Amino acid sequence: MSKVNTREFACKVPEVTLVFWAIKILATTLGETGGDAVSMSLGFGCLLGTGIFAAVFVVAVVAQIRANAFHPFLYWATIISTTTVGTTLADFSTRSLGIGYAGGTALLLSLLLVSLLVWYRSLGNIAVDTIHSPKAEVFYWTTIMFSQTLGTALGDWTADTAGMGYTRGTLVFSMAIALTAGLYRWTNASRTILFWSAFILTRPLGAVVGDSLDKPVASGGLALSRYSASATIVVLVILLIWLFPQRAAPTGHW
Repeated sequence: MSKVNTREFACKVPEVTLVFWAIKILATTLGETGGDAVSMSLGFGCLLGTGIFAAVFVVAVVAQIRANAFHPFLYWATIISTTTVGTTLADFSTRSLGIGYAGGTALLLSLLLVSLLVWYRSLGNIAVDTIHSPKAEVFYWTTIMFSQTLGTALGDWTADTAGMGYTRGTLVFSMAIALTAGLYRWTNASRTILFWSAFILTRPLGAVVGDSLDKPVASGGLALSRYSASATIVVLVILLIWLFPQRAAPTGHW
């Protein structure tokens, strides 16, 4: 096999384990605190913040696609870039465009479903163990970006518009993830559908957890610094990647 073909068919996404989900939840929480730190604490606003994070996202995705193997730190840096751009983009859609959390959630859910449909119609499979080509990676990262943006809007809608607050919102999404895990453990439901369901649900969980850390006490938050909260989560992510080495997803796992 030529060098080009080796790169083309190298799986560059991690095996889905408990550590994967732990890092994913931390990454989505970091997206909320980090995105708000730039758009709110630094005063850049949602539009400029989205532009900054979108540029980082594009650079990270290009680096991920050009890599010839799975690199944990590069992969998770790309995931974090999707969570930060997702936070500011969702805030821009729901607040600056005036469509509200419900409208933003509906719009972003539609974009996510279209992305999955086009991916499936184009390549015939949306399972993570089929991410072996640049085209599949483009679909993969586009879908993830939409899922992260949707999760932010959905988390905000649950905590604010639906009036559940951060604690009950956290409980609701935690229970939904636990239910998905139960379906994976005790049923023969599609592993691909369950993966994407859990992947999407971790984002609103991260959104409400992130907001609970930095929002004012009067609003139900802990009023922590967005900078210190973000820095602490970065350290935790690095420690998990370092202490629990990950490997690329094996073919046929899903």
